[in-house]
Amino acid sequence: MTNSVTKSMLSTVVGLAVEKGLIRSVNDMVADYVPPIEVFNNDPYRGAEKIGQPQLLYPFASAHNKKLTWEVMLRQTSDWEGTLWGKPDWADRPSDKPNEWLTRKRNEPGTVWKYNDTRVNALALATTTVWRKPLPQVLRENIMNPIGASNTWHWTGYRNSWIVLDGQAIQSVSGGGHFGGGLFINAYDMARFGLLSLHKGNWNGKQIISEQWVNQALTPTTANTGYGYMNWFLNTDKKLFPSAPLTAFAHLGNGTNMIYVDMQNDFVAVVRWIENSALDGFVKRLLESINK
Repeated sequence: MTNSVTKSMLSTVVGLAVEKGLIRSVNDMVADYVPPIEVFNNDPYRGAEKIGQPQLLYPFASAHNKKLTWEVMLRQTSDWEGTLWGKPDWADRPSDKPNEWLTRKRNEPGTVWKYNDTRVNALALATTTVWRKPLPQVLRENIMNPIGASNTWHWTGYRNSWIVLDGQAIQSVSGGGHFGGGLFINAYDMARFGLLSLHKGNWNGKQIISEQWVNQALTPTTANTGYGYMNWFLNTDKKLFPSAPLTAFAHLGNGTNMIYVDMQNDFVAVVRWIENSALDGFVKRLLESINK
């Protein structure tokens, strides 16, 4: 389980959708792309007790959510509001003031950064409706197979996160492991994705991801300059890795699971289940070893 490194896979399939024209611009409103979504129910009989219960999802229909662009969703500055798959937005890393969980002020999109897996899941759902197919299939066909990854990884959602698209039951995957689901993957496959990041989307001369998208992902977020697109953590302010070059970055997930990418020194390192406080110490020793 690699936890929120999954988010880097999610933002990448969004990038592929932009490249293919499925999303015209990251500055478009997400609501314009997401139709009412039918939730898959494997019970063919709808009992009387379910009459009046909503049968469709409208994840971007509220006055606030209608204003959200793909850009703010990618940067975790959306302040998306609502409940998805039984998980309300306030339940992920809630404040210490329970009386404000349901009444908090909604921040204008782009102004406040908050790490929130429910909002990531809303992006995953929106992206699934754009591709009209499971996102793991998109990732496998367009990224993992071309870079020679194994067939042992899998990306999953929740038991209740199934929807109906074009008559097919499709699972909407989660963007991290906070509530379960997410990406399960070995270190070698993670390293291949890291190498693809290092080469700005190019793999043996073939552009798998557009270089422009990688450059966008590496652009600092105004509300958090150490963060690009999810989950590209930047070192532009030297806070993440004081011992590393400014151009270094990482795909990070809880654990800590890390794909460290160093363009200046031309290498990638994957570290699994290391203390977060030890990340820079590891990088420092690694740099010292290759520079001797």
